[in-house]
Amino acid sequence: MSHILSILIFFPLVAGLLGFLINQKSIRVYGIAVATIEFLLSLWLWFGFDGSNPGMQFQEFIPLIPSFGINYYLGVDGISLFIIVMTTLMTLLGIVGLSVKKDLKNMIITLLFLEVAMVGVFVALDVILFYIFWEFSLVPMLYIIGAWGGDKRLYAAIKFFIYTFAGSLVMLVGILFMGYLYYKTTGHWSFALTDWYKMVLPLDLQKWLFIAFFLGFAIKVPMFPFHTWLPYAHGQAPTVGSVILAAVLLKMGTYGFVRFSLPLFPDAAVAYITPIAIIALIMIIYTAMVAYAQKDMKQVIAYSSISHMGVIILGTFAMNVEGIGGSIFLMLSHGIVSGALFMLVGVIYDRRHTKLMSEFGGLASVMPTYATIFGIMTMASVGLPLTIGFIGEYLSLAGFFKVSPILTVIGGTSIIVGAVYMLSVLKKSFFGPITKEENKHLSDLDLKEKFALIPLVAIVIWLGIYPKPILEPINTSTKALVAFMHKKAQTKEAKATIHVSKALKEIKK
Repeated sequence: MSHILSILIFFPLVAGLLGFLINQKSIRVYGIAVATIEFLLSLWLWFGFDGSNPGMQFQEFIPLIPSFGINYYLGVDGISLFIIVMTTLMTLLGIVGLSVKKDLKNMIITLLFLEVAMVGVFVALDVILFYIFWEFSLVPMLYIIGAWGGDKRLYAAIKFFIYTFAGSLVMLVGILFMGYLYYKTTGHWSFALTDWYKMVLPLDLQKWLFIAFFLGFAIKVPMFPFHTWLPYAHGQAPTVGSVILAAVLLKMGTYGFVRFSLPLFPDAAVAYITPIAIIALIMIIYTAMVAYAQKDMKQVIAYSSISHMGVIILGTFAMNVEGIGGSIFLMLSHGIVSGALFMLVGVIYDRRHTKLMSEFGGLASVMPTYATIFGIMTMASVGLPLTIGFIGEYLSLAGFFKVSPILTVIGGTSIIVGAVYMLSVLKKSFFGPITKEENKHLSDLDLKEKFALIPLVAIVIWLGIYPKPILEPINTSTKALVAFMHKKAQTKEAKATIHVSKALKEIKK
């Protein structure tokens, strides 16, 4: 397994290039086969992973430009492991459930190229390599929205690209400056993240660098007020584009906070807790209210994604094991649930070619299987206990409660407002009399759609009841992260905020 990470990155790349040689009739089977192998490889990575080891595993190191400290450096820990597994799973299910008829071959090849970039982001430990994968992920998604999207697809695609690319350029300035600082400090260049962790910077410098990285990650999340690109992207993207965007691409931003912002700039992160928490609360409450006002079912889920990402931000900046571990679990939860909800909207859109809730009503009587799965995902979205959505939300809010009980209580309203808009969708679309003649003869889920959705239902229930297999490796790496941040922190405020229990003190030593 010494090269498993490289295989995970380059297998879909090679398969995508070979896909140009596959004929149109066989491309769906080919795409599913490739995505299945990639998913099985990620499971192999999971089974070979030592959950008791908090450090980086399966590391690979090949010098690329040694004179400037740029290397092919990969590794995975409990923080990134399950995001990789989720990435390969959602790509597979997205291809299985594909309903695109126009230019199917290019769509599948584009999805395979996108998978290369997504996996690369989560395993890269050289920051330049990370940035290459980060930027490369924009191109396939730009193509997916622009080529297969709705009537305003070009506007949505360009807006998505400009917003995220602009944030990335600011982050690039921070990356280059960090590399220069390392050179001035040690006398040689390095862009290895593990080397950067050893640097202790003054608070003023940390604040400026934190902002540079923050803008790149915040726009990707997206955090208020940079969120306006997301509803357009979701609204115009084809179903598979929305699934991958919600499940994986948004998580790159929150992953960046955990992997870069917190360990590199712990004092600055603590100094900015209050303004970041306020932004997160605006995301939670404001976008939830906007979601409730929507008439389009897909837009409700798009705005709900922003609201849920606000809870992830709160957990991430709780600076303790409960909060950070909960936010990572919530990344997985949101990826599974939101991906499933976008698939479900795609199912009804394929049948009726509309997403307006006013066009539905009484669907439960004609599409019982569809309505059941939609109901389960709705319950998971609002954080019902014994579903996957409850675990991450509870831990994230419990972690931030140690920082600010008042702000946490306000943030906890996400559960209430989330229930309001999601149950409203359920009521308007599935219950009551059938008022539209077109809805009386709609077909329930076909075999392809069941293959795409039933595994997600199983995961939602399984991890809601028994999250231990996922939480333990996450918490092992999170404990080491928090202990490292506490040791590295210089200000009294940071030392007090980054909570370290007796168990973590042993790790810190």
